[in-house]
Amino acid sequence: MKTIDLTIPLGIGTPPWPTYEPLQVKYFKRLAPNGANGQIVTHSNHLGTHLDGEIHFYTPGKDMAQLDMDFLVNDGVIVDLSDAAGDYDIYTSQMVEERVEVKEGDILLIHTGYHHFGWDHPTADEIRYMVKHPGPDREFADWCKAKKLRWLGVDCGSADHPMNTIIRDWMPRQAREAEAHFQKKYGGSLEDIFDDSKYQLMHLEMFPYGIIHAECVGGDIDLLLNQRVTIGFFPWRFVDGEASIGRCVAFVEDEHYEELMARKASMMKTRFGDANDPSHVDRLEKLSGK
Repeated sequence: MKTIDLTIPLGIGTPPWPTYEPLQVKYFKRLAPNGANGQIVTHSNHLGTHLDGEIHFYTPGKDMAQLDMDFLVNDGVIVDLSDAAGDYDIYTSQMVEERVEVKEGDILLIHTGYHHFGWDHPTADEIRYMVKHPGPDREFADWCKAKKLRWLGVDCGSADHPMNTIIRDWMPRQAREAEAHFQKKYGGSLEDIFDDSKYQLMHLEMFPYGIIHAECVGGDIDLLLNQRVTIGFFPWRFVDGEASIGRCVAFVEDEHYEELMARKASMMKTRFGDANDPSHVDRLEKLSGK
């Protein structure tokens, strides 16, 4: 069994979720004269590839230390929606089930393709990554509960649609773009489709059911699209932690791993050497009318 890393690189250039504390690193000792290098690191929990815990939005829920390893590692599937949903679009359970089989109790990772706008990619666009990615409506959340998913993950800034978060107020120019898009494509306004009763529904309506999510997944995810694999997330054993930075990985058989590495060798790479399939960006540009 081999592992495929689905984690984005973490550095001072990695953007946190908007308004959250970014990563800061400083040396407090150096080899000369101390004989060792030492660093102090400060950051929020919602930075890089991270797992939101129940108590992020649900006070009586579990902290990160209470998450069992059997919950964090299990069978799952990675679905590619980069041919279905572009800027500000709404993705649905039907889109998922048209592409992969999702079994009861699975872990589900959603490849929107927007990790290609992450800070480590040649097509980096922080606003698009955090503010314009597609997201779900309540139909999708209800489907996740019916499927009794363990947890899910997304390759963009949030598991919620960005216009169903406070970003709608923080980014008025993009909100106006999204409003025009919703009126044209869905026949309703942002307020009509994402009214107050649905606010951050992937957090507020899912965490009480124990269905949490990872955000900012990436790494070599382009190698595993529309495939069933064993998936794991490894956060800190963080008592009172409402979320945690961690490593997201897929486990594959040795023979399959060799095939994936041969494919990766022929692909374009990101700044830090992850597989990069630019066709996903081409699809998203067409879907977004660019």
